[in-house]
Amino acid sequence: MFTIGVTGPSGAGKSHFCSLFSNMGFSAIDCDEVYHELTDAPSPCTRELSAEFGDGVLLPSGALDRRALAKVVFAPDARHKLDRLNAITHKYVLDEVRRRIAALSPDCRGALVDAPLLFESGFDKDCDLTVALLAPREMRLSRLSKRDGLSKSALCARLDAAKSDEWYSERCDVTVYNAGDADALWASVLDIAEKIKNT
Repeated sequence: MFTIGVTGPSGAGKSHFCSLFSNMGFSAIDCDEVYHELTDAPSPCTRELSAEFGDGVLLPSGALDRRALAKVVFAPDARHKLDRLNAITHKYVLDEVRRRIAALSPDCRGALVDAPLLFESGFDKDCDLTVALLAPREMRLSRLSKRDGLSKSALCARLDAAKSDEWYSERCDVTVYNAGDADALWASVLDIAEKIKNT
């Protein structure tokens, strides 16, 4: 199954970009959604997180308490804890992503995997093509404000801590700049689909 890894900073429009491919016979898999599904109820993933960070990161139902976990891994001088979180969750998320790709119909044109941590997780090695989706900072701020409801200062701090556009574009096979022009974005989708057809 031809697999495309889509990555880029928060608010660049990765979910919308992947949905455009869905209209052409591709299957889109969102790693964030997979992570939520794996942690919204008791699971091997939540049990390992609890063993690593304590029972305080779980809700009474056994589901992950994301706010409690965030306080632990984003605390000052807690970089090693964030690294440990990623090491634990990546393996469960990627196992499920691989399972879903393997289960796709042979008629499917390809799998698009929306993976914010595509390279950090190592999943780029599973991909036949990697795409960096970038967008202007102010547009990303606007999207994230509507989506997450955080203050502008909190959002700016999050964006300031993120990797640069160059970090993504230097690592990916294709870079798409999503500046809000729907026709231009659709043209990029068609261009990538055409390249895949000719491989």
